Amino acid sequence: MNPKRAFWWYGTLIGARADYGYFRRGAPTSATFTSLGNGVDSVVAYPPSSPYQLLFYLMWCRARAGYGYLRRISTVARRRSEDEGDWLYSSEWWGSDSDDGHTVLRSTSGKGNGVVSVVAYHSSRPSRMHWSGMERWLQKRCEEVHPGYGDGGKLRILGYQWRVLRFNDVTRQSTAKVMATYHENMPGVVYLMQQPRCLAVPYVKSMISAGLTTIASCNFDIISALQGKKNMHILCIGHGGGSLPLFLASQIQGAIVHIVEIDPLVISASIRAMGFPACSLKTQSGDQDVSKPETIDEIMWKGIHERICLYEADAEEFVVNSTNIYDMIFVDAYDGDDIFPHKLWRPDSTFLKALSNRLHPKHGTVVVNLHSDSDVLNLDTVPSALEQILPMGKYVSQVCGAYKDLLVGKGGSGLAFTVAVPWVCNTSLVVCRGFDKDSEYFNRDFVINTLISKSLELEYVMDLPFSCLEYLKRGFILV
Repeated sequence: MNPKRAFWWYGTLIGARADYGYFRRGAPTSATFTSLGNGVDSVVAYPPSSPYQLLFYLMWCRARAGYGYLRRISTVARRRSEDEGDWLYSSEWWGSDSDDGHTVLRSTSGKGNGVVSVVAYHSSRPSRMHWSGMERWLQKRCEEVHPGYGDGGKLRILGYQWRVLRFNDVTRQSTAKVMATYHENMPGVVYLMQQPRCLAVPYVKSMISAGLTTIASCNFDIISALQGKKNMHILCIGHGGGSLPLFLASQIQGAIVHIVEIDPLVISASIRAMGFPACSLKTQSGDQDVSKPETIDEIMWKGIHERICLYEADAEEFVVNSTNIYDMIFVDAYDGDDIFPHKLWRPDSTFLKALSNRLHPKHGTVVVNLHSDSDVLNLDTVPSALEQILPMGKYVSQVCGAYKDLLVGKGGSGLAFTVAVPWVCNTSLVVCRGFDKDSEYFNRDFVINTLISKSLELEYVMDLPFSCLEYLKRGFILV
């Protein structure tokens, strides 16, 4: 799903690490905090001498190229809040020889994902001076949701960590930032809360930026959805750590998010070790898996967890048996070998035909995360070993064609395009049914300008900590 360990080289080129402190969670009911001091890594770049380093060099070149005239377009003039998931901090959670992190969960999957583990790394942001503000928010939530809960002591922040979900100790499947808290009168119990506005992995930002910008350009009233005045039905196929659906539910007040994940171990890892709300887990019949949310879950997630439904199910079976109509569908489903299951993209698959029936006929938008090494594989200088590093690359064009043909038709009025994700070898595929192609001016520039205009509006209205434009302007291709 995410690029493999080869890409660590690139992370070392663009950022230095500060503050090596470790917050480590031991047993489920205990925690310790160890500070190892402060320091900065010095970085020395050498010419690529292996297929892994060469691949990173090519990614670096691609990230610097391709701006064209879009580079001259400025974003909305506003003071953007700090993006704690900026790639600048990737060296904190990517891991290195000097910091392998601390494994907090490790088990073997029975659903083809191999060894599933969660590794914790220290996060330098937010700094300790900002913790008091979050503690005041927690106290206010206690008073609003459960008056009297804080009478015996306040909720305090113990620290922040990056939590990385891995398959087979290599694939970084998902990354999330978690906040650890404890109650003053129960210092031995630690609660984890994933930070929904912090998106660390670039392809997640790309999927969100491209997807929301596109549906907003198709006469869908996304402003009303953001304000909670209308519902926006979203399906996420593939859960991982849950950062994508959690971001959508927290940012869009009218979002009703359904998540389908086949592996119960992945679900358990996201809840136990990555701070995803346990009260969102649903049974096959749609009932809440737990009879009543715990008090701490209500304090942290009330107003959000009610609109998230996490199902343990096979994606094909779920879509075939569902009667829901979705405004947006996000597909990000890779197994332990980093393979996108063929049944989720073959043109003759039951899944794609059923997905077409579940998509809103007027503005339905599908976003798919894909490995995009197909372009670098065409270079004679790139070793064939890269085909083993990113095995899905050779199928990217077939996946794009299948989704476009099945969802909008070969001569339909819809739109399909891909954008290259900065810093990593991923592509976001977007297929939309509602984009107006009747205009006599319809062409690549028309589409890009429309998306850019809408992206700037969304950045401002949603107060995003990152630029949508940054994830739209690279490698834009109409399918």
